[in-house]
Amino acid sequence: MLSAGIVGLPNVGKSTLFNAVTRTQKAQAANYPFCTIDPNQGVVTVPDPRLDALAKLSHSKKIIPAAIEFVDIAGLVKDASKGEGLGNQFLANIRETDAIVQVVRCFEDADIHHVSGSVDPVRDIEVINTELILADLASAQKRHDRNAKLAKGGDKTAQAENALLARLVPHLDSGKPALLLDVSEEERRLLRGFFLLSAKPTIFACNVAESDLAALSTRVAEKELHSSSSPAAQHVAAVRAYVKTHLNTEAVVISAQIESELVGLSEEEAAEYLAGIGVDAAQGSGVGALIRAVYHLLGLRTYLTTGEKETRAWTIRAGDKAPAAAGVIHSDFERGFIAAETVAFEELVKLGSFAKAREAGRLRIEGKDYVVQDGDVMEFRFNV
Repeated sequence: MLSAGIVGLPNVGKSTLFNAVTRTQKAQAANYPFCTIDPNQGVVTVPDPRLDALAKLSHSKKIIPAAIEFVDIAGLVKDASKGEGLGNQFLANIRETDAIVQVVRCFEDADIHHVSGSVDPVRDIEVINTELILADLASAQKRHDRNAKLAKGGDKTAQAENALLARLVPHLDSGKPALLLDVSEEERRLLRGFFLLSAKPTIFACNVAESDLAALSTRVAEKELHSSSSPAAQHVAAVRAYVKTHLNTEAVVISAQIESELVGLSEEEAAEYLAGIGVDAAQGSGVGALIRAVYHLLGLRTYLTTGEKETRAWTIRAGDKAPAAAGVIHSDFERGFIAAETVAFEELVKLGSFAKAREAGRLRIEGKDYVVQDGDVMEFRFNV
């Protein structure tokens, strides 16, 4: 199972967010740096309203959603790449994950200590990214030096790696993450073998206070955020602008504190709580949107199966073809794949059944070369 590491400076809400997304209290959340030492891990189901709709259509007895793993990693500080604040240990924990959720503090609270003495989310992002890049720079230089003798001896892999490293080192040295280096498919394969921290796909979570979420969740335009007198709105606008311009990624707004309050509440109680603070229950605290965004960030997609026994979300990689998708259910399905009966979720729900979809000509028979789309509802034909 692929995993996303939750990282950031101390006291930005990482452990609170981890508890929120995993619906547990596994991670200790306290008002002092390095409250978390050993990483906490938790499997998280991916919110998908399509499952409820399909289960209703099929009268399914059970619903099984897709899942990913989140890892709560201790706070990084300046000079972590040199071992400051147990930095080497924490950087190693990040290296083991497949993607990064960088939590950025966008709330003002005099009672919660900030390691830099003030709230400045762009500065905080630069501190974290600098440490990741510096760690990668040291790793890349060591790899180049190790390869030098092999490359001179004619080792083709060492030569190819060092050709890539010759471009990567100055790129990192200029303060740019490895993820932004322009590479060919072959170079991308080599780059994956370097296990670089700054090469991991990253999404930013702007953690705001309970009192700010209702207003911020409806403020989509950056211009409107900038014009707001709310410090939180200005922080969020600054983060969105920075990560789009400098890192070519996105930022979502969440309130880890709100979601932590919802742990243990029923759906009705949660909806009532959210309504009381002016947040639409369907919109939630932003954690659901974050989980879905991380799922896609990891390059994962979902196809669906449905019947009286169960409605289920199956996880595949973007670009997977029908036989590989069938193999997720069982290797025999892939080995003996014949065809896949396929209909888009929206069309199936609109028509009301597979039979009606077939009558309307919307149920397609797809072969081995079909690239499965997110939201396809599928039944496989196979013979072994």
